[in-house]
Amino acid sequence: MQIKNIIFDFGGVLVDWNPKHMYRKVFEKESDMKYFLDNICTQEWNLQQDKGRSLNEATIELQKKYPRYHELIQLYYQRWEEMLKGQINENVELIAPLKKRYKLYGLTNWSAETFPLAYKRFPFFKLLNGIVVSGEEKIIKPDPEIFNILLKRFQITAQESVFIDDNINNIKAAEKLGFQTIHINNNMKLKTEFERINVL
Repeated sequence: MQIKNIIFDFGGVLVDWNPKHMYRKVFEKESDMKYFLDNICTQEWNLQQDKGRSLNEATIELQKKYPRYHELIQLYYQRWEEMLKGQINENVELIAPLKKRYKLYGLTNWSAETFPLAYKRFPFFKLLNGIVVSGEEKIIKPDPEIFNILLKRFQITAQESVFIDDNINNIKAAEKLGFQTIHINNNMKLKTEFERINVL
């Protein structure tokens, strides 16, 4: 079936977001930072904000649980923009040529409160035909329902779409729904993958 739509995840695909970018400025030892991000402000905790929990509620709840880390927890969203290192140029540069031939969309696990900060900072977001943000829908990938929200909202079909993500669980969920997929990892170039499936 002919490909008509390209759907991008954002973090790790188009944007270099990582809490380490900010916390490296705060911690003297890499090992202390690693412990903090692995055990206190974890990916699982952050994912609940992507699912719709307010930043304020999340921060207060964690500070009560770990009062010793009160100040460090506060910094997570206070200095959140410093976690956005920048756009991933080699992938963002593909948007303009792709837009000449396809409809382009975003499907992201992202807090509804922080996404506007990124949207304002990176002009390429405005080139997309539509974006679904998990924090606004209160549902996250890899739940099939968020993929279905995207399909219904923009009246597209999975079989005519390529979905790109750096999370293998999200890729597997998309494949079950009929999407063609590209799993981003350190050993590949997105441009090469597009050429392989005759998209570019």
